[in-house]
Amino acid sequence: MRGTVYGWCFGHRHDRVRGYTACSSTLTLWRTGNRACLRLLFRPASDRAIADGYFDEGAVVRLPDREYLNLHEPGSVRALLDEALARGLFPTTGTAEVDGWPLFDAVRPRHPSGGA
Repeated sequence: MRGTVYGWCFGHRHDRVRGYTACSSTLTLWRTGNRACLRLLFRPASDRAIADGYFDEGAVVRLPDREYLNLHEPGSVRALLDEALARGLFPTTGTAEVDGWPLFDAVRPRHPSGGA
């Protein structure tokens, strides 16, 4: 929406019960003045990697070929937000949690900030 101000924050979670494979990187988006939030979850998989502070710095989510998005970069966040809005994923109330990888796949080919 034109004229709407959005905020975002990055987070990293660990599920102590299920171990490392249950960790996720999160990107939480909200409209200022509204309590509705969209939380994009990025979980590691055999063909998906998230920053763990060892090989990758910051808020990087990437593919094995090193194509990536940095979730601290406004351009990356804006591309993901625009795609989420286009798909109607942003809730009107409460918090919605969705898998962020389909959005990554949609924006990565046209978002120039990532890459090796």
